Amino acid sequence: MDKMLSVVMPIYNETQIAVGVERTIGVLENANIPYELILVDDGSTNNAWNEMTDLAAKHETITAIALSRNFGKESALCAGLDAVRGDCCVCIDSDMQHPPEIIPEMYRLWRDEGYEVVEGVKKARIKENPIYRFCAKSFYGILKKISDIDLQNASDFRLLDKLALEAWRSMPEKETFFRGMSSWIGFRRTQVYFEVAEREIGTSRWSTKALVRLAVNAITSYSSVPLYFATMFGVLFLLFFVVMFVQTLYMKLRGYAQSGFTTVIILQLIIGSVIMINIGIIGIYIKKIYEEAKNRPRYIVRRVVRGKSDDDPE
Repeated sequence: MDKMLSVVMPIYNETQIAVGVERTIGVLENANIPYELILVDDGSTNNAWNEMTDLAAKHETITAIALSRNFGKESALCAGLDAVRGDCCVCIDSDMQHPPEIIPEMYRLWRDEGYEVVEGVKKARIKENPIYRFCAKSFYGILKKISDIDLQNASDFRLLDKLALEAWRSMPEKETFFRGMSSWIGFRRTQVYFEVAEREIGTSRWSTKALVRLAVNAITSYSSVPLYFATMFGVLFLLFFVVMFVQTLYMKLRGYAQSGFTTVIILQLIIGSVIMINIGIIGIYIKKIYEEAKNRPRYIVRRVVRGKSDDDPE
């Protein structure tokens, strides 16, 4: 008998959840893959939880988990992965931009060829904003250079073997970046390519602010290079100071010295800006240390419903 696959699907204020769930179930059953489907409600404010419990009542293979509030997609993924009971697991978006039809191939590569991590890599994006594409490419390029982690066109859509999942679970940090963490752990891995379709349901919940915060968190989680910026700027300004000192002394001795008021103001603005930027970078790392030191849980579960039976008494 084939080993069980766990599918983790985080949900936040999605509508018509049954469309994606039934599509995923149909793919897995047609491929004769034993499975469990873990739906994680990340503090939705609409009717998402009721839809999820209705699906759990209909399918005994579904587990519905409700978090106590909106903790963010990363924490919702953590909640789902911590609940996994299968021999391997796949993370997939509920909006069906990650096509479930790719899952059987991921499962085959894991079962038959022994790969412990199978990454879903985006082949193309339909109607993607060129500015967003440029920013994403730049971000992944910077991340690769400073951390040696290549996430170009990567996604959260990936399969992890139980051994790889246990390695992921062993990392205790509170501010997680699943895509980076699951790449950092290593293991024998391969890739499958998929085209990102347009959203079948609803609109994207990712704002520019949220994406920037995710990018900053990713970079500071996997590299300390930004902390060296202060030293680099310091060395550059020291060299600049030596040049300016020699030039000013020369002009003074030759009797050509002028007031230089404009130059002084410009230098003060530049130096002040650099100092504030460096303080900001250091502050980001201090904030991460502060968050880890508090040792708060990544998420809090409010309720769990396992296919046709409520595990949380009223």
